[in-house]
Amino acid sequence: MTDPTPSPAPSAAGGPAVRRWLAGPLPPGAAAVLDRLARADDVRRIAVLPDVHVAADVCVGTVLATAGSIYPAAVGGDIGCGMLAVAFDCPADVLATEAAASRLFGRLYGAIPSNRHRRPPELPPDLAARPLSDARLSAVARRDGRAQFGTLGRGNHFLEFQADEADGRLWACVHSGSRAVGQTVRDWHVGRTTAGRGGLVRIDANGPAGQAYLADADWARAYAAASRAAMLSAAADAVLTLFDARPVDGSGVGCDHNHVRRENHFGEALWVHRKGAMPAATGEAGVLPGSMGTATYHVEGRGEAESLSSSAHGAGRAMSRTEARAAVSERDLRRQLAGVWFDPRAGPRLREEAPAAYKDVAAVLRAQRDLVRVTRRLRPVLVYKG
Repeated sequence: MTDPTPSPAPSAAGGPAVRRWLAGPLPPGAAAVLDRLARADDVRRIAVLPDVHVAADVCVGTVLATAGSIYPAAVGGDIGCGMLAVAFDCPADVLATEAAASRLFGRLYGAIPSNRHRRPPELPPDLAARPLSDARLSAVARRDGRAQFGTLGRGNHFLEFQADEADGRLWACVHSGSRAVGQTVRDWHVGRTTAGRGGLVRIDANGPAGQAYLADADWARAYAAASRAAMLSAAADAVLTLFDARPVDGSGVGCDHNHVRRENHFGEALWVHRKGAMPAATGEAGVLPGSMGTATYHVEGRGEAESLSSSAHGAGRAMSRTEARAAVSERDLRRQLAGVWFDPRAGPRLREEAPAAYKDVAAVLRAQRDLVRVTRRLRPVLVYKG
């Protein structure tokens, strides 16, 4: 459900304009977090999207616009986390049998670790040549950045093979971020700045600290995008070897949903922070997943001004990980993943990522039908999680 009217526009006397697109009641605790954000300095506009759920300092599913301030918490630690998808020139039924799925899993485990490479690859030349703002950050990039480049991570990150429901074509989709580098960049800059009103760290975008954060965050964002591309390339090599199929030229769809960038809205240049939110300018493509075991949607933005041209980045959690581990048994997980190949050995730790732990992605899309239009619906065939 969308709020019938937006909050008043920002003024010297009032707070920021706040607009909400909700698929149900706000999750417990979210209202207090959003109220604190609205009281923070220099906040001009806030958009709350239907995948909203509570996270540290700033809710996932929130878009924040400021005039001259950077709030690292409104980007989060997994800077540049996002999605990348590509189609193959073969039908999804190449994965119809358990034997085929097992062979693919074997390739994926070898090529795409969940945590670290035993033999770290070199970083792409453009990243390796760009120093971060402090030598200690550059050292983390050389050490952890190399070891984790092209690795999936854990939690809600995944590599999934999917079937286009319109024509049955095979697609691959990866969800991952900047791993340890992004966390280190966030912690480094937050640790060197005093919290302002509302308890959130605010950095002057035009000062040296703000310029350093923006440069480092841009590095982490580029790292995350390159890492996704490396994983999808490794997955494509596996598909070529096993099924003699190749990616379809021009089919790639990518986006990221944790960033801050300068944009023009309502006739003003603003710093737009997205935490668990995709950009959705008119015609802009995005990937909106549900959960392990439910559909993924490719979408195009409608450029809705009140949302700061933004969209939900996925279904959003309905349960915390602790709640999901308590509520979902391995038997429940197997039932919820009926028809989807997954490694049963990972069952105990995948319970917190079960479909029941997430909101209904179809309801999320209905709640934001004025923000995006659906261009493709894909069903999961095989899911690989760290």
